[in-house]
Amino acid sequence: MMTAVASKPKRNPRRTVEKLCTEDRKLYESIPESVGYVDHPSLRRPATERRLFGPEAEDVPVPNWRQYPEIQELPQRAPKTRKLLTQEQESLLFLRYNCARRRLDKLMIAQRRRFARSRVPEIVQWYRRVLEIRAALTNANMALVVAMAKRTRINAVEFSELVSEGNMALLRAVDKFDVARGFKFSTYACRAILKAFSRVATKAGNYRQHFPAEFDPCMEQSDEVERRHSYQRELAIEDIQRVLASNVAQLTDVQQQVVSARFAVAGHPEVLTLEQVGRLVGLSKERVRQVQNEALTKLREALEEVAA
Repeated sequence: MMTAVASKPKRNPRRTVEKLCTEDRKLYESIPESVGYVDHPSLRRPATERRLFGPEAEDVPVPNWRQYPEIQELPQRAPKTRKLLTQEQESLLFLRYNCARRRLDKLMIAQRRRFARSRVPEIVQWYRRVLEIRAALTNANMALVVAMAKRTRINAVEFSELVSEGNMALLRAVDKFDVARGFKFSTYACRAILKAFSRVATKAGNYRQHFPAEFDPCMEQSDEVERRHSYQRELAIEDIQRVLASNVAQLTDVQQQVVSARFAVAGHPEVLTLEQVGRLVGLSKERVRQVQNEALTKLREALEEVAA
């Protein structure tokens, strides 16, 4: 006789992640599937991680970059208020960046093989370090983008668009830079930024070939209907004036005065209201309305005969 064996409850990774705070949970969920890094011989040593992130690790202060892309014209010799990183500090930041990415990559590989609740806080911690060091490296070199954008004159591309493409090229350069080669990051980044500017110029040139004129929303709306109505209105006014001048409609004197005053035709300077016309011809407002309708009926019949 077989006895039922209670199965071990499976741990739900989603439930484990939901136990984190909102910020850590969003950070964990935003980690990419593949975490790349640039390898370095010193990263394989056990003491490297302690030297880079331990309590005795050197602090590298990087001020925040503040520059509005719209401000293009700056003094040629502005006072230097921003301290640049030395090559040793720059190398140290890139070693930390790739060490953190290497450690995060190993943790994510192990997490995909077998989920461990105890590994989640460590993954979040290392991913936060990756983002912080990447932001520090970017802030330290943002001036390169603006400087290269000012030197590059592309008439078909706006300055803000150049800065935007340069920023994206700078981020890619930070991810791909190999500090083991011995040269400064600015040498590598300037080349990457200029290549991005060249791609933008090529795209703008190709766009100009297909669309040589600037986009104007007003040109999408045609005024043909308005012009046609205006032309027809002018023709109708001329026909009415001709009918009134020869009195083809056989209007009475009062009807002619009412029509001329109400519609500013036959030399009348302005349009008058029914009450004003009534005072002019000595009739009530309602009687002026009746005279006007009678005159319009006669005019309509006369115009139809002229058109026929």
